[in-house]
Amino acid sequence: MRRLPVYLLLDTSGSMRGEPIEAVRVGLEAMVTSLRYDPFALESVWLSIITFDRDVKLVCPLTEIDRFQIPFIDAPNSGPTHLGGALELLLERVEVEVVKNQNDRPSDWMPLLFIMTDGSPSDLQKFRDVVPKVRAAGFGNIVACAAGSRAKEEYLREITSNVVCLDNTDSATFQQFFRWVSTSVSIGNRTMGVNAKIPPPPPEIFISFTGKTHG
Repeated sequence: MRRLPVYLLLDTSGSMRGEPIEAVRVGLEAMVTSLRYDPFALESVWLSIITFDRDVKLVCPLTEIDRFQIPFIDAPNSGPTHLGGALELLLERVEVEVVKNQNDRPSDWMPLLFIMTDGSPSDLQKFRDVVPKVRAAGFGNIVACAAGSRAKEEYLREITSNVVCLDNTDSATFQQFFRWVSTSVSIGNRTMGVNAKIPPPPPEIFISFTGKTHG
């Protein structure tokens, strides 16, 4: 069975501490539960989570969805947002985890990437250096989420034209976002990860085009 690798890059910087990071945990649980109810996803989706604050951490390597355990995710009291470093680690993991053109096993579908941040990259030079590599890395689709009023969506638009915006970082909004992610993954699974059309978002989520938001 060919796999559909799905990578989540989650901001765990100091501003996410407290209710926002708790809401992310709840949202992840909703997403994984939803994917497990999808027989297509259950057979092929593999999930990985990378977090970034002052440190960049691989909290879960690529794991099949039926064996995936929600990791404990925390945020420090304060600190920078090293999104550039997270993207570097992502490319390293894709290189070793995603199967391409091997004779002894089927190659994976093009991976999907979801990025969520409530701020802007602190390691801006590294971010700018790695973004072209991410865009050229062969992802089937990249979706970036600007969470809350402090998130700078213009940086995310350097990575992808698929930018969604959350007005709030409470539990209900994050649950809606991660459920929407699970729907996007399910659609990507049926289209082999290639240029899957993003499903319409719920009211709490806005898709941003060149700085304007549309519900």
